[in-house]
Amino acid sequence: MLSSAILALGISCIIALVVPLGLIRRRVYPMPLPPGPRPLPFLGNALQLDTKRPWLTYTAWGKAYGNIIRCRVLGIDLIIINSETIAQDLLEKRSANYSGRPIFRINELAGLDFNTALLPYGETLRQHRKIFHQVFKAEVSASYHEIYSRHANRLVINLLLGATDDIQHHAEAYAGTVIVAVTYGDLAHGNEGSYLARAHELAELSQQVVTPEKGAMFTAFPFLEKLPSWCFGGAHSLIGRTRELSQQLLNEPFDEVKAQMANGTASRSLISDFLSQPHDDADEDTIKPVAFTSYMAGMETSATVLQTFLLAMVLYPDVQARARAEIDQAVRHDKMPCLNDRASLPYIDAILCEVMRWHPPVPLGVAHTTANDDVYGGHFIPKGTIVMVNQWALSRDEDIFPDASRFDPSRHLTVDGKLKNPFVNHLAFGHGRRICPGRWFVEYSLWTAAASILAVLRIDHAKDPDGNRIEVNPEFTTGSLIRPEPFHCLFESINTAREGHLRAMMNSE
Repeated sequence: MLSSAILALGISCIIALVVPLGLIRRRVYPMPLPPGPRPLPFLGNALQLDTKRPWLTYTAWGKAYGNIIRCRVLGIDLIIINSETIAQDLLEKRSANYSGRPIFRINELAGLDFNTALLPYGETLRQHRKIFHQVFKAEVSASYHEIYSRHANRLVINLLLGATDDIQHHAEAYAGTVIVAVTYGDLAHGNEGSYLARAHELAELSQQVVTPEKGAMFTAFPFLEKLPSWCFGGAHSLIGRTRELSQQLLNEPFDEVKAQMANGTASRSLISDFLSQPHDDADEDTIKPVAFTSYMAGMETSATVLQTFLLAMVLYPDVQARARAEIDQAVRHDKMPCLNDRASLPYIDAILCEVMRWHPPVPLGVAHTTANDDVYGGHFIPKGTIVMVNQWALSRDEDIFPDASRFDPSRHLTVDGKLKNPFVNHLAFGHGRRICPGRWFVEYSLWTAAASILAVLRIDHAKDPDGNRIEVNPEFTTGSLIRPEPFHCLFESINTAREGHLRAMMNSE
């Protein structure tokens, strides 16, 4: 209590000193800035934000001020884009100016500044994305179909046998083991579980530690990093653990693959392929963070989408029934659907498109920065401004998605039942040169999981000990990545032939 009071008093004193300076040093711009709520001196609009769900505040501001708005948080300028058209105009058509990332000291303190998604635009990023393209481009991602199917089959059996209130664990296990198989190959079984557990812990901690608000705070008050972590309590005291975990996951699986290669037991993977042949344009310090980013991003985002998919299936049984009917019509009754059947199953794609629209896993995306001054729509956008695409607002655009709060996969289909837009073009994957380089891998792995689940299982409400239905409310976590809060559901096999086929395959492994 005493340390918190001292810290609060110190910050108040700093604000009292800095506010007058902020008033004196206000920059004059050649044109009006984008509109937005009136900021307070120095604090800006920080007190007006819903810090747990800032995308909701930005969406409300968009309705009041327009689809491109400006706000300030602790002296840092933010431009928020609430329109897909504007996102395309700036991040796609002017990508050379909008492909940077803000450099926040908190990323370095947490040991995550090597993450590909957080790198500034430059040569290191180009090297990373070149490797990503080689490993996760469309045709290569499609070649992993046996990996997707093997792990999706195991997921179905685990859901059928496992605890119905531990959906997050099953989703993360599927997403994690699939991406591990591609990046690191067949790791020792005990080690794989340890890596998954620590990756989950790191992801949970990062949600609390690495946020735009904390980035702004450490930028505004650099002296804070000199104080011992116990002064802050809560999330700030976890920075050291975040840094420790990130270093472990950066190095340990990589070192295990090297050891396997030395004794001849390594399976084919991103790492083993890299280490088995010379590379003039990349070294270990480049490939390790690429593998780390693939692992962490692939596990967390895919697992989140998979959890949201299962939640939607519980809440919308008619959607589930239509998808299953499509599978049963296109795929033999005793055969599991696979990527070769995908062209005959457009409704599965439509469901996944709607899942990512209904609740975008990263509602504010990853922030961009401007390399130079720019002008758009008669408004001035200064160099160094942080630009964020409010994916939540884009997903709730009633002109594009009527009755946007309703879950309706049919909105992604044409009148003759074809998919309107490819899954990889989904707004949730980002825009411009920083669009997710692993989107094809995510597409194929999620499609295989969803199709496999629907081919065998019916997802329904769970029952309490008295046989009463347990209601499910679509509640979601907060943070930079949002997932469904834990919910109960029931998995029931509705195709004994396919179930028997899966069990036989599991027993033969």
